[in-house]
Amino acid sequence: MTHHFHAVVWIDHRQAYVYEFGTEGVNEQHIKSPDHEGHIHHKAGTVGSGHSHDAKAYLTAIANAVRDNQEILIVGDGGAKTELAHFIRDHVPALAPRIMGVEAMDQCSKGQIVAFARKFFEQKDHSTPQL
Repeated sequence: MTHHFHAVVWIDHRQAYVYEFGTEGVNEQHIKSPDHEGHIHHKAGTVGSGHSHDAKAYLTAIANAVRDNQEILIVGDGGAKTELAHFIRDHVPALAPRIMGVEAMDQCSKGQIVAFARKFFEQKDHSTPQL
């Protein structure tokens, strides 16, 4: 599969959509949490962080899906977007500098998510000095 320079990840606790995009089109990948009914955040009644054991596999699968992209935007409507950003920072540090932003976004259509990401990266490119 051809990988594009930009990627946007829409994530919640049950599923993630990864859209890689460029001028030639959009590649889509859908990743489901192994625990579709659960959450990747704290579980009540546990000692320590309480993170679900399946959360690591879920977040690793998402990180692997964007490992070839140079600029990544993470969006979502809950805490999962921040959890993914922290997971990448802590467990895949080489990928962390490629995260250009973490933004709140309700679940939308593929077209709306990609349009939001294109606008985000366009604004970022205009505000970043080009070398």
